[in-house]
Amino acid sequence: MNISQEKVNDLNAVINVDITPADYTESVNKAIKEQAKKAKLPGFRPGMVPTSHIKKTYGKAILFDEVNRLVSDSLNTYLTENKIEVLGQPLPKEGTADDYKWDFSDEFKFQYEVGLAPAFEVPFTEKDKVTQYDIKVDEETLASRIKNLRKSYGKMTNPDVSEDGDVLYSTLTQLDKDGNVLAGGIENTASVRTDLVNDKKIKKSLIGLKKEDEVKFDLKKAFDNEAAARILNITQEEVDALAEPNFKLVVKNVNRLEEADLNEELFNKLFGEGEVKTEEEFRARVSSEVEAMLVQNSDQRLQNDLYNLGMEKVNVAFPDEFLKRWLKATNEKLTDEELVEGYEDFVKNLKWTLIENKIITANKLEIKYEEVFKLAKERIAAQFKMYSPEPIGEEQLAQYTVQFLQDKEQANRLFEEVKALKVFDYLKGIVKLTKKEIDYNKFLELK
Repeated sequence: MNISQEKVNDLNAVINVDITPADYTESVNKAIKEQAKKAKLPGFRPGMVPTSHIKKTYGKAILFDEVNRLVSDSLNTYLTENKIEVLGQPLPKEGTADDYKWDFSDEFKFQYEVGLAPAFEVPFTEKDKVTQYDIKVDEETLASRIKNLRKSYGKMTNPDVSEDGDVLYSTLTQLDKDGNVLAGGIENTASVRTDLVNDKKIKKSLIGLKKEDEVKFDLKKAFDNEAAARILNITQEEVDALAEPNFKLVVKNVNRLEEADLNEELFNKLFGEGEVKTEEEFRARVSSEVEAMLVQNSDQRLQNDLYNLGMEKVNVAFPDEFLKRWLKATNEKLTDEELVEGYEDFVKNLKWTLIENKIITANKLEIKYEEVFKLAKERIAAQFKMYSPEPIGEEQLAQYTVQFLQDKEQANRLFEEVKALKVFDYLKGIVKLTKKEIDYNKFLELK
């Protein structure tokens, strides 16, 4: 067997694979013998079918499979041993298919096109400066979090008159340009959340309403497409296409979620029996949890800034034509339109993956199973905590984690997360981090 590489340019190459009968005869004969032992054919006892009969009946199919396996294994070995970093998988070169006899005497010549990964250096150095934000919990943020917690355990009431934040259970009827009911138009009964209204004037018109009160307004002006689609029970595309966006709203009921009282009953529901006893302890506990969430927000911002820095500093080209052919070859249902629309994002993800892999390889970073297991365990424990303040037992949690990681897709996703965290931690020790205090509201305004 002879394997060689023809460099087309820095991003493309052709791999030539030449195979003679000496390369495949032994493995083909072995496969034929194995097939003879397993074959159950009329006129022959099980396991006693002559190899000559198997060769005559199934020989070409066996030869085809063995040659393909040999080519695939040899090609992968060649790329690994020669440290050729390819993107995607090799593709048979177009227009090179020969008319072989498949009679066990052919000398095969295969050609494969490969896309080569661009060469670049790790883009991060100690000269790079990145801001690390220390987000402070302001009173407005704390008050908002406390309000949401109280509402989560509050009770529903039906006041006579609506206020801001109430939910109006109403019938909505589509109107024409003159304000009359549109013949064949949309009519639906739904819950209308006043807190989602974008237009101040329309929101004001929905406050102070009682049962059977009516109000007319432009629904597309009042709500974003997602909320409008839910209210009318149509798709967002249909909302976009609405030629007549004016609707009449008739109130059927006013619903209000009253906030739970700040007492031990609420504290026990949130944090467990006896963990928090006073309002001061409650505020301190919530403040601590908000601070932990803000640390996550700060880390996410830092990760994004490091990502943008790396993407900006690595200015490389990709074998675009090859990659597009490979994407089409490996995704039969992918349309040309979808390929054009999604290719830019695909290349961005590919570029960052190459940067991550370069950092991991250059610095011999390891992703261990124990780290993936720990992350999975933390995620599962957090999910259980959402439904019950009582912690799940360690043994049971470990069993759930093992079961969870048996799903290859989930395991691979967590592996990629651990890899990203490993790279992130490494980069924090390389670049110069400039710490800056910032209020949460100001942090949200950052671009």
